[in-house]
Amino acid sequence: MDTHGEDIRDVPTGPHYRALALQSRCDAVNSLAPDEARAAISRGIVRVRAEAAASVAFIGPDVRLVVLPEYLFTGFPMGDTVPGWAAKAAFDPDGPEYEALGAIARDLRVYLAGNAYETDPHFPGLYFQACFVIGPTGDVVLRYRRLHSMFAPSPYDVWDRYLDAYGIDAVLPVARTELGNLAAVASEEILYPELTRALVLRGAEVLCHSTSEAGSPRPTAKAVARIARASENLAYVVSANTAGITGTAIPGASTDAMSQIVDFDGIVLAEAGPGASMVAHAELDLAALRRARRRPGMGNLLSRGKPGLWAQEFARAEGERPNGLADGTPPDRAWFARRQAETLERLVRAGVIT
Repeated sequence: MDTHGEDIRDVPTGPHYRALALQSRCDAVNSLAPDEARAAISRGIVRVRAEAAASVAFIGPDVRLVVLPEYLFTGFPMGDTVPGWAAKAAFDPDGPEYEALGAIARDLRVYLAGNAYETDPHFPGLYFQACFVIGPTGDVVLRYRRLHSMFAPSPYDVWDRYLDAYGIDAVLPVARTELGNLAAVASEEILYPELTRALVLRGAEVLCHSTSEAGSPRPTAKAVARIARASENLAYVVSANTAGITGTAIPGASTDAMSQIVDFDGIVLAEAGPGASMVAHAELDLAALRRARRRPGMGNLLSRGKPGLWAQEFARAEGERPNGLADGTPPDRAWFARRQAETLERLVRAGVIT
């Protein structure tokens, strides 16, 4: 019995299904002209469609959620200007790339999560890095624009205008679906516990983590963070890494392996080795997660949090400031470097860094 007299066995059962973190190769478009890049993106979507279809057929029809790696169809900008990368690699939210991805979700009858750079008509000249979830109808049911990014614009850089256009619920979206409450976290954002906790406080149960990160036989910071974010929030983490990146001078296998599924106790249920792989798949039991979230005890860290206290403490802290790109001018790489240098100076003055 819990403290209100409710037997946790009376909690309604939730769905159980298999999730797949599809580890797939990223073919970067950096060296290509815009028309060549668009053709390469289309070929990449066709290839991933075949990989996903074969994986689902092999694993079984209970695969309902497929998570793809970070910027899988383009790679990341390396010296490209913001307008140049937008023309070459950013998807139109209503464009053909999302239409093709929607067809994959619809034909395989899965929720398809992934990550791409995309434009926004409210912010011409800029692009955002977006995580998406597409439902089995082919429609986008969740769009999250990455908030922590070293060299790319984020909603925080145009904060007031972004809130006017979309509101705070679109900044921290949670999709309530028959698979549970889904949210998305991009790449290194798994290292920011504030973001994940904010999504969980909005109801998130399954965190779709599209990443492109260095694989290692030793525990990496992101691998540790996945376990921490899952256990501290009583949430599943489905994390898909790239199977290497081609088309750049960076050694191709630098970002390879370690796609994982972590359960709400912080236990790694499945993990892929190097190369393109469907090995990282496991069953997600939402009924068990919901029972755990209602179970009193020291292990229920989610119920023992003090968000009101931390809201006050964080509000007085120094960090990146909003609206740095409020005038809409496309930034160059030097702008992002200056922003970090200025933030570091404020942290020194505040005594955070000595």
